[in-house]
Formats: sequence, structure tokens, C-alpha cells
Amino acid sequence: MSLPITGLHHVTSLASDPQANSDFFTRRLGLRRVKKTVNFDAPDVYHLYYGDAQGRPGSVMTYFPFPHIARGRPGTGEVAETVFAVPPGSLGFWKDRLGGQDETSFGETRLRFRGPDGDRFALVETDDPRQGWTGAVDGDHAVRGFRGATLRLRDKGATAELLRFMGYEAEASDGNLTRFRLPDGNGADIIDLETLPEAAAARQGGGSVHHVAFSVPDRAAQDQVRKAIADTGYQVTPPIDRDYFWAIYFRTPGGVLFEVATAEPGFARDEPLDQLGQSLKLPRQHEHLRAKLEQHLEPIKD
Repeated sequence: MSLPITGLHHVTSLASDPQANSDFFTRRLGLRRVKKTVNFDAPDVYHLYYGDAQGRPGSVMTYFPFPHIARGRPGTGEVAETVFAVPPGSLGFWKDRLGGQDETSFGETRLRFRGPDGDRFALVETDDPRQGWTGAVDGDHAVRGFRGATLRLRDKGATAELLRFMGYEAEASDGNLTRFRLPDGNGADIIDLETLPEAAAARQGGGSVHHVAFSVPDRAAQDQVRKAIADTGYQVTPPIDRDYFWAIYFRTPGGVLFEVATAEPGFARDEPLDQLGQSLKLPRQHEHLRAKLEQHLEPIKD
């Protein structure tokens, strides 16, 4: 069976300070803030989205900044590293800008660096046709979107089987890493599995990835994926309206939370494209709380 998954849609993480989070992703990493909204389940907490000019699937990093949250503890059962694609020849620019450390795996050099809450990221040079946002970084160096993500697991077997079912193909191994790639994907089409059998389980907190989302074109494609995943025995949620996409969720054998999100309707559904991320947008069920939330939420300065 061929499932209509095209690669990553977004990665959602936890943070502590909304201003520091926004400054890092817009001013340092050069992404565009494409939406400023709130957590559906905790509307007194922001939900911030960063990506390319339109927030296309495969480019969007999102955050729940909980003030005073404790730092997460790295370990197994989590997304250990989120990897972005940058143009060939640009790693020197980024090392000067971000610091970090060069390391090599799968024959490629990646620049590993940390976010404001200890978040683990890497940049990899790729010949990627996607266009990056050029608000703070010029087009010759701008981040193109995700390259992929690394999952840290005690045992990779069941998760590897799941990825194959989702359409990924095992491509190579390097030490305790196994690379899976989605053929003809959206550019954000690599998942690496890092196996650490003796490592302790991760504890979520500031800097931890909450979930990783895979992209499908529309709700019909999502329904197809949902039925296929559920038929294999996974407990999959019904589709949930997240305003800018529809989402389903299920927990993987290794403990990582997977989401499958639609590419529609996108981030321009409630504000003009040239004004994305500027105004506070609230889910319909929380609009009646606007006055209270605007008083409670710490203003974010651009």
C-alpha cells in the first residue's frame, strides 16, 4: 500500500520564554513568524509558528512557551535533533552566526547548535530548490526548511517497521544511526533512528520536542492514512481541527508522538499573507477570552 505522506509537516516543541523564542527563530535563524496564536488546550499559553514565507509544510517549527518550565532531560523516546536544510557553501556563515560544532555522519557535515532552551538542532548543506525566508538572512544563506529529524530510541525495530509502512525506505547506516528517506518527498523527507539500548528515557520540558508531524495534501489523504495506521493496531485520534490544518495523532512503539497534518487550509486563512504572524489569532472557541488573554499574555516585540 502506498500512503500519501509527503514528508514532514511541522515539529512542535516546548519553550520557556516567548520573547527569547521569537527572537531566536526570527532574528538568529532567520525564519518568518507565520502565526501567533494560543495552545488549544491551554489558551493562556502562546502557540508560535515559524517557517518560510507562507509556512509551507516541511518548513514550520512551532512552540508552546510555558513560562518557568523546567528544562527537559534528553534521552530515549523522543526527537533528539531537528535538522534544517541550508544552501551549499553556507555552513561557514552559519557557524559565525550561531556558533556550534561541526560533525560528520552519512558522509555529510552538519553544524550542530542549541536553541535558547537547550533545543538540539543541526544545519546540513543541500542542493534544495525550496526558497527560504529572507527577512533577516539573505537568500544565499537562508534556511530552506527541514531536512529531517533524528529519533532516539532504545530499540529501533518496531519504529523502523512503522516508517516503512508509512513509505520510508532504509537508505544507510552509520554507527548506531539508521537513515530512512521518503522517495520523491517534499525536501523534509529524512528520518534518522539513533539506537541507544542502555540510555534512560527522556523527560519532557523546555527544549524538548513534543511531537513531530508528517504532511498529507488534504483530508481525504489523511483519512486514508488514518485507516491504514489504525488497521495495523495503533490507537489513532479522530481528525482534530487546528485552524491551519487538520491533525491526527498516535504514539509510536519507541514512545515518540507522531502527528499527520493536512497541507490545507494553511496559515493565510485568517490574515493576509504579507501580515502573517503579526496579530494575535485565537481559535474560535477561545475568541470570547480575547480581552483576558491579551492582558495575560506577555507582549512579543518584533
